[in-house]
Parts: sequence; structure tokens; C-alpha cells
Amino acid sequence: MIQAKVHQLSVKPETPGENGLPKASVDRVRVSAMGFDRDFNRNRHEKHADDPDRAILVMPLETIEELNAEGWPVKAGDLAENVTTTGILHEQMTAGSVLRAGDVELVFTKPNNPCKNLADLPYVGKERLPDFIKTLLGRRGWFARVERAGTLQAGDSIQVDEA
Repeated sequence: MIQAKVHQLSVKPETPGENGLPKASVDRVRVSAMGFDRDFNRNRHEKHADDPDRAILVMPLETIEELNAEGWPVKAGDLAENVTTTGILHEQMTAGSVLRAGDVELVFTKPNNPCKNLADLPYVGKERLPDFIKTLLGRRGWFARVERAGTLQAGDSIQVDEA
């Protein structure tokens, strides 16, 4: 069992002409089977038919810190993640593992792959996109399905039961 914390919760409302990144920090959020209230992910909605296995994106703060050390000024929420964790490494997130925080239960379903929408980040752009995608391969966070809806708060303790 892994013990960790919710570092940041992030949402982005539907904004015409924009993708789901970067997301803004919120202190507290209601979670349903479709994901976070007040959050819209155009890619999940339009290309993946609101697949419940892609309801939440979870990203370790430790990975963001690695990217910073490599010269990428990534902040929590920039990569479209909903939950930024601390105390869980990317390689500890595996399909079938269960994450519990607040009164919410999530099940990791599949790793997220980097996409062209990352070019929208001001420090990436179209010119640096190929390099950023290569940098993120194998560490863009994990999608999760909502097994139990509820409320999450920044600072909540997280328990991960590995599959």
C-alpha cells in the first residue's frame, strides 16, 4: 500500500476553441462517474465518446519536478491532469490499482500518451512539440475510472492499493 497526498486539483470549463489544458487549481471538487464537476476535456468528449475509463487524469508532482529539472517549466495542471499527487511515482501507477482519497475511489485504467494539444502550452509551441512529446513518453500520467463518486480536497491523504 502506498501513502500519498493530493497536491492539487485542477479543472478547466468548456471554452470554445480551446483544449483542456492548462487547467486551473481548485481547492475542492465534486467527482462523478464522468469526472470532475466544472471540468471539460474536449479530446475525451469528442474523440473518446466520454469514455468512463478516461474520467480523471492523475499526474505525480514528482514527474513535474523531473520535467522542471530537464528545463521544461511545467506547473501542476499544465498537462491537463485533474489530480496532481505527491508520494506516488509514475511507475507505481498501474492498471487496476485503486486510489482512495476523500470519499472518492478511482481505478487506474491506462497511461496517457502525449498529444499535439501540448503545443498550446506557451513554453512548448509547434517548434518544440516533437521534443516535448519525446520527453513525456511513458510519463504523462494515468487515466482513471471513478468507482465511487464524492468530494476531493487539496491536501487529502491518498491510499493506493496496488493491483
